[in-house]
Amino acid sequence: MRESTQSHPDTLGVHAGREDFAELGVHAPPLDLSTTYPVRDLDVGTASFDALVGGEAKAANPIYARLHNPTVARFEDALATLEGTSDAVAFGSGMAAMSACLLAAGQRGKHVLGVRPLYGTSDHLMNSGLLGIKTHWVEPGEIAAAINDDTALVVIETPANPTLDLIDIAAVVKAARGVPVLVDSTFATPVLQQPAALGATLVLHSATKFIGGHGDVIAGVVACNAEWASALRQVRAATGGLLHPLGAYLLHRGLQTLGLRVRQAQANAQYVAERLVKHPAVAKVCYPGLGTVANAHLVGTQMRGPGSLLAFEMHGGHAAAAAVMSAVRLATPAVSLGSVDTLIQHPAGLTHRVVDAETQRRHGITPGLLRLSVGIEHADDIWADLEQALDAARQAEAA
Repeated sequence: MRESTQSHPDTLGVHAGREDFAELGVHAPPLDLSTTYPVRDLDVGTASFDALVGGEAKAANPIYARLHNPTVARFEDALATLEGTSDAVAFGSGMAAMSACLLAAGQRGKHVLGVRPLYGTSDHLMNSGLLGIKTHWVEPGEIAAAINDDTALVVIETPANPTLDLIDIAAVVKAARGVPVLVDSTFATPVLQQPAALGATLVLHSATKFIGGHGDVIAGVVACNAEWASALRQVRAATGGLLHPLGAYLLHRGLQTLGLRVRQAQANAQYVAERLVKHPAVAKVCYPGLGTVANAHLVGTQMRGPGSLLAFEMHGGHAAAAAVMSAVRLATPAVSLGSVDTLIQHPAGLTHRVVDAETQRRHGITPGLLRLSVGIEHADDIWADLEQALDAARQAEAA
């Protein structure tokens, strides 16, 4: 992270990671696609290798792209600035980032606490035992009592995927009593929420989503302190979960418009949510901006706004939800979120299908639930498309 972080987040998004451009004489970030780097001095090369494998952020010689890439490092520096942390470590996907966090935590202990709901694949990975950890699932109020000497990490996601429930990050950090807390902040982005300022140790983003913002790059990134960054770089170097430099270039570019995109999509989501609650085909709407999710009071304090994700329950269950997905024309029926265009998907049948049915039910992931990632199209056009799809589903159910 650079020294000066007093500017508005919108300004930081435009300028972070670009502080040396005047010295370089460039206006756009250099893109370094090298897979390997010449070693003219073997002693320097050997020392650089040891430093990078040991988790250092940089060395005199990059040696090999699995160990360091300057384009990736620029993006990491910019994201750390936006999150207010000393470091950030980027990965080839959000799940590679999550895996690295769990592997690094596993060096401290084998017991992890998780609060549901989480993104379905995160839930699946943590529940599988695949990485040698044992996950104990708790409610936020149960964290303090569930911690033991082997607890290495507490994992939460807020806003939650897909129900949009909010969790009080500062309260979780206090309950964790010094155990590191990982916050998946993908839905909020650094524009709306900065978990590190509330005491979180690790702030994870599926950068595929809002940070990239255009549906053309898969990536993950973790903002954290120097100690955790070193551990995560060691995992990345050993496992190869690296981010391609072209992806880093696109993500760094995406940060320049992140604030604009998030706020426009958020305004559209509020507009759409207020109309969804009035449609006769819709049983309920889950959106922080309506006050219809857990801890909605955190909007305006923990979060700067309600965001652009919402979920809604269809009268008619699975059949009605499927009918809506088939009937949309402007919105894209697809997984993922945070793109400039509106996406709609069915959590129980897609993103959370790997979560067992009882856990889905207990956490509100029902057959009739649809998750909507509202884009930056004109709000009237988004609503017109949804309205005709809802009407079509209702007519189909009546028939």
